[in-house]
Amino acid sequence: MSDDSELVLVDALPVPAVVIGANERVRRINNHAQNLIGTDCTGWHYITALRQPGVLDAVEASLRDGGHRNARFLGSDGARDTTWDVTLVGAVLPAGRAVVLTFQDITAVEEAGQMRRDFIANVSHELRTPLTAVLGFIETLRGPARDDAAARDRFLDIMEKEAGRMHRLVEDLLSLSRVEDQERNRPRTSVDLGQVIDGALDPLHPLAAERGMRIAWTAPDARIRVAGDSTQLAQVVTNLVENAVKYGHADSTITVTLTEPAPETSLRQHGVRLSVTDEGEGIPVHHIARLTERFYRVDTHRSREIGGTGLGLAIVKHIVNRHRGRLRVASELRQGSTFTVILPIQELNPAADAD
Repeated sequence: MSDDSELVLVDALPVPAVVIGANERVRRINNHAQNLIGTDCTGWHYITALRQPGVLDAVEASLRDGGHRNARFLGSDGARDTTWDVTLVGAVLPAGRAVVLTFQDITAVEEAGQMRRDFIANVSHELRTPLTAVLGFIETLRGPARDDAAARDRFLDIMEKEAGRMHRLVEDLLSLSRVEDQERNRPRTSVDLGQVIDGALDPLHPLAAERGMRIAWTAPDARIRVAGDSTQLAQVVTNLVENAVKYGHADSTITVTLTEPAPETSLRQHGVRLSVTDEGEGIPVHHIARLTERFYRVDTHRSREIGGTGLGLAIVKHIVNRHRGRLRVASELRQGSTFTVILPIQELNPAADAD
């Protein structure tokens, strides 16, 4: 293979590629690899060019025996850390033995794996605390508190609270799983959005009244119809209003508003806005971007005390995504928070792809 054909072949590869010659120096490096490593290191010794011990050991071994190996290369694209699977293949070129390195980006796979590990760890942590409490109280009721009626009633109340916490967590996990499974399938049923919201608010008025709060609900006179899943849209309303009840001030007003259809830049079409505004303490700005992460809480202790599972907004996000909408959060400290769901208004086309 001539030097020119070798150069053309390496440059034609759609992934980062580096050729290291028998003299242990970089013979060829394509543009993708230059972007990954940060420079054109043609002619450099491979130790200076690559620097990462795992890759260096694999290059040394492949130069020695011409074998195939895999290694891992850690990089950065400026916005996040990246992980690359490096395949090393020994080759014989006119100039002697060489090693060809190709890099495959596995960042998304690594992130998905980390998300699964974090999810399992979070679920285990969330269940461990109430389970430990329930088991401890059972042991106490069978022993020292067996004949203590006052202690028994107090412990049973706490056990009921902890069992309820586990039940809510399991229900939210099941709900999140269902929503994620359906997220790619866009709803096709025409629903009256105002009617859905009105029905979802009915059981929430007594919940708000327990804290001396009221729900002020306003909507256009005309019916607003969207392509949607009425059960899931009702869940969005329920989750947002329940959060407003939990984190708003007692004796305050929760404002729920549905707007008239209007052009929405974020949707590139007409849409409507469903907003839920509370009069709570507000959310520090550095927390807002992470609110829809699973188990993320602004105030972990307070959230658990009032029965939050840390999954409500994650469920809202996935439902809104399924409806091809947008979720916006605006908040100021000591001024309350507004959660806005923007939903598209469009013609229903059952024959269209689910995309």
